[in-house]
Amino acid sequence: MGPLIVNEIISQNTNLLLAFFIGIGFGFVLEQAGFSSSRKLAGMFYGYDATVLKVFFTGAITAALGLLFFSLFGWIEMDYVFVNPTYLGSTIVGGIVMGLGFILGGFCPGTSFCGAAIGKIDALVFVGGLFIGIFIFAEGFPLWQNLYLSGFMGDITISKALNISPGLFVFLLILVAVGMFWVAEWAEKKFPREEY
Repeated sequence: MGPLIVNEIISQNTNLLLAFFIGIGFGFVLEQAGFSSSRKLAGMFYGYDATVLKVFFTGAITAALGLLFFSLFGWIEMDYVFVNPTYLGSTIVGGIVMGLGFILGGFCPGTSFCGAAIGKIDALVFVGGLFIGIFIFAEGFPLWQNLYLSGFMGDITISKALNISPGLFVFLLILVAVGMFWVAEWAEKKFPREEY
């Protein structure tokens, strides 16, 4: 929720309440965009439906531009914004596991709960698998703790890693997004699929 708690603008309880309502709103938007359908989500990987790429790239650009301009106008102090520390080894392995699960099941964790909330059986099975995976990870943590903590890079961002300004990074991100949107449009025409 931004640096509202740090600056004592809102309390921790208010933060949790706001997060609850934002989460409900996010789930509603996911459902309205059709993200509760595993076919729509898997369509991203098979090339016939790039809605996921378009929506999430648009969200990333909006957030990046928002943070950039809020920072430039002095409306937000970027030092207060939490950046998850990067552990490169576990990030790569986690990305592979997440990607495989996304392709095989047609859901990510958020969209699986969205589908489960409206009673989709495949989403309910996916949520069950998610909890089993969490349990296995937690109980077996000593076995892969070294992998989990490997490649520690601190709270690095892409702009810091490339040694470029945040403004240049956002500009390059927008260019990449435009290119990806073009590729997505091409793929949807190249690999059409009947309506589902």
